[in-house]
Amino acid sequence: MLITRLNLTKKLFSMTSKFGKFVGNEIEYIKKYLDTEDPKNKNYPWVQKFEEEFIKLSGAKYAIAVNSATSGLHAALEACNLSPEDEVISSAITVVMNSFVTIQSNLTPVFADINPNTWNIDIETIKSKVTDKTKVIMPVSLFGLPVDIEPIMNFAKEKNIIVIDDSAETIMGEYKKKFAGVHADISVYSFENKKHMTSGGEGGMVITSNEKLAKNIRKFSGIGYKNLTASAGRVSMASSEFQDPNHIRHDTIGLNYRMTPLSAAIGLAQLERIKFLVQRRIEVAEMFLDATKNCSWMIPQKKIEAANHTYFTVAFNFLGNEKKSISWKEFYNMYLQKGGDGFYSAWMNPYLETALKNKKFGKTSCNIGLCPSAEKIQKNLMLFKTNYRNLDIAKRKANVLSSLIDEIGRD
Repeated sequence: MLITRLNLTKKLFSMTSKFGKFVGNEIEYIKKYLDTEDPKNKNYPWVQKFEEEFIKLSGAKYAIAVNSATSGLHAALEACNLSPEDEVISSAITVVMNSFVTIQSNLTPVFADINPNTWNIDIETIKSKVTDKTKVIMPVSLFGLPVDIEPIMNFAKEKNIIVIDDSAETIMGEYKKKFAGVHADISVYSFENKKHMTSGGEGGMVITSNEKLAKNIRKFSGIGYKNLTASAGRVSMASSEFQDPNHIRHDTIGLNYRMTPLSAAIGLAQLERIKFLVQRRIEVAEMFLDATKNCSWMIPQKKIEAANHTYFTVAFNFLGNEKKSISWKEFYNMYLQKGGDGFYSAWMNPYLETALKNKKFGKTSCNIGLCPSAEKIQKNLMLFKTNYRNLDIAKRKANVLSSLIDEIGRD
């Protein structure tokens, strides 16, 4: 049975390896995980090893591996021990999951508008939304660009507000020469399949340097087991202690958000190559940025001086509908017809998704006009993929874009 499973795994990975996604130690680690007949492998601490390596990479004191970044955000909020209807400020351009976990934690989502150049939330938009009930600010480092976190942290400390940085798209980002995300009270990273690295489809990591928050996050993510600590998924116990009908296992309420050892094994192998994986995306992004150079109606996301950009995607504010009378969809079809791969749109503003639209949270009504800059830019955003495994293909697609822009006119 073991041989069959190993052969199937090897076949699946050999198929994807042709595209350069799994060419590190993934197969070796999976085989080691499956080979439970070897005593050395039976209880190998894959999750703990993954967390330890992430701590080394990030510089945080604690790392908690979870089964998705959404789970990580939920656990981070629950770790803060907030009161019902306390408010959480988040960006008006991001995935709706930030709002979902806020609502599931019985908290009130509040949406702040964005900086019109970086498209990240900034301090001035936050200040206008703060009330006595504001307990958490949840900025999003969008598309691989770290949020300008220092002004947010300085303001949050004055107001005794916790900052949870959604760094799902920003692994290996740098902010003021440190790992982007480590500046916040808590940061969350995603290993979903399309991200810079994956743990096999879904997965996430939560980091913090606050021991109390780390312990709370781990316990909530680990079904509230009383023996969980900030640093470890489990602690040693004599079997005579837990093999007792009077043994109490859970002292807090939690959910099962734990990462599996198999996911951790894949994630560990991917983490070993993370610098290469991110650098390759940067190289692809530079091709598309070069293709749009001097184009007055394809405006790239503006970087900030304090940070790099890891380019989960390379994004543009498309103004062709205003300057060239070409709609977003028309340009999309023209790009496809010339041989391009297409591109993504940004998510709908979270408060305009059907699940939230027209609802009222505290004083906030989820209607059009709540965050004008975010709503205008969301409709124009074009997100070009950077996860090409073959740089020659990426170059051809960038050339298609350049040719199309030349055809229309760059001015």
